[in-house]
Amino acid sequence: MQSKNYQEILMKGGVGILATDTIYGLVGSALSPKTVQRIYRLRHRNPKKPFIILISSLKDLKLFNIKIDPKTEKILKRLWPNKISIILPCRSKKFFYLHRGTNSLAFRLPKNKNLIQLLKKTGPLVAPSANPEGQPPATTISEAKKYFGNNVDFYLLNSGKIKNSPSTLIKINKNKISILRQGDFLIK
Repeated sequence: MQSKNYQEILMKGGVGILATDTIYGLVGSALSPKTVQRIYRLRHRNPKKPFIILISSLKDLKLFNIKIDPKTEKILKRLWPNKISIILPCRSKKFFYLHRGTNSLAFRLPKNKNLIQLLKKTGPLVAPSANPEGQPPATTISEAKKYFGNNVDFYLLNSGKIKNSPSTLIKINKNKISILRQGDFLIK
């Protein structure tokens, strides 16, 4: 596959496997309900569990009608970019297909410059780990191919074996941080 072809596939609603800043992800446009639903089906994911959304900048939060107060913005700027996913309130019915009735969404602003450049071109991407729910995350492209075969539109072959932890997952509520899942990133 040509190196830029996967960007076009993502922009047209396709899905694929690529290395994120943490692990291999099954990625697709977060702004396409049809794409998000396809990823739920491919992963056999519990329909009540939202996905983490990769963004290229704080400005991307506006695409999801997320309004942050100055104190929360200060926390976000301190923690991002990094291997940390942050749950923020999202009460918009328009994004029910993403928040699944939780009225919140988890976002991550990665540190990886290549991934940031991709996100600037494609827009925000949902990026669950590349595995069916209940199975271990794929650590190589060949493992991902065993899980998904020809059911995805591309595999980006350039990252070798990845054995990182998933991102740290936190929630910010009234300017207080709650750690929901500890990953490699430690909050200081």
